[in-house]
Amino acid sequence: MQRHNFSAGPCVLPQEVLQKASQAVLDFDNGLSLIEISHRSKSFVDIMEQARSLALELLDLEGKGYKALFLQGGASMQFLMVAQNMLEKRAAYLNTGTWSDKAIKEAKIFDDIIEVASSKNANYNYIPKGYEIPEDYDYFHCTSNNTIFGTQIKEFPNSPIPMVCDMSSDIFSRTLDFSKFDIIYAGAQKNMGPAGTTLVIVKEDVLGKVSRKIPSMLDYKVHIEKSSMFNTPPVFAVYTSMLTLQWLKDLGGIKAIEEENEKKARLIYSEIDLNPLFKGFAAKEDRSYMNATFTLTNDDLKETFDTMWKEAGINGLNGHRSVGGYRASMYNALSLDSVKVLVEVMSELESKA
Repeated sequence: MQRHNFSAGPCVLPQEVLQKASQAVLDFDNGLSLIEISHRSKSFVDIMEQARSLALELLDLEGKGYKALFLQGGASMQFLMVAQNMLEKRAAYLNTGTWSDKAIKEAKIFDDIIEVASSKNANYNYIPKGYEIPEDYDYFHCTSNNTIFGTQIKEFPNSPIPMVCDMSSDIFSRTLDFSKFDIIYAGAQKNMGPAGTTLVIVKEDVLGKVSRKIPSMLDYKVHIEKSSMFNTPPVFAVYTSMLTLQWLKDLGGIKAIEEENEKKARLIYSEIDLNPLFKGFAAKEDRSYMNATFTLTNDDLKETFDTMWKEAGINGLNGHRSVGGYRASMYNALSLDSVKVLVEVMSELESKA
């Protein structure tokens, strides 16, 4: 049976990427496995350089003063690293979900933090708008997409101060003017590769402006100088991410995948809105193209619906405990056909009810 993986993370990956990565584990370099060669060997250094180059190329940031890094510790480490490298006196944060809330908690270790706006009072079911970003703060931090609650920023502000964005769950999924951001970070396991590495895009001219002494492992400048090889990198995660980025480039880049993502989102949200047995969680204008969150209007149908989608080969549809219900994560590698299968199950439930 074909499986349809709607898991929120680790993400679904293209079959050709899985096949190439699997083969590399068995034999990458004349009988040597990818995960047993030296990370200082030319073979892997070339992989790292290609991965970093592809990231900048796809984001249209080549030659614009940015560096791409593949680091460890997940986006959670970046909550801390951003503050270490950028926070001198105070910073502004937009609170739109669990992960932005955690980022705020880490930044508060260092200094004064202001929440310019928050949707916490409504269990994060919308994106705040109309807020002001203070000009005398060190940076503004936002989270582009909220996996748990299914909301996504559609229009980013023109920030008067450096803008930092956690794009863990929607990077490379839609066209944006990425030059608006001074730091972008994203855990690979949502839309790029397996867990174990984190992509960080840094505009070099925003660094070196804090007075604190930064530990080497947390210093962006150190990682830039060492080309993401300051310590042993997560070889398999970087390689698989590189393959995924190459796959995306071969498809036609972000613009091409955005068109597919829009088709998937329109299909699932149309069913949610037209089928009286389902109700969307997020405000319509803020709905995520990556994570559709919804609930049943009649909980008595839960057992029947759960059996139906599992029998259809669907995986990872249960919602996060903060929201309940269901969450269909539709990352880049998830096919439109998989979304069609889910919609057919939802429609069939209506016909049975």
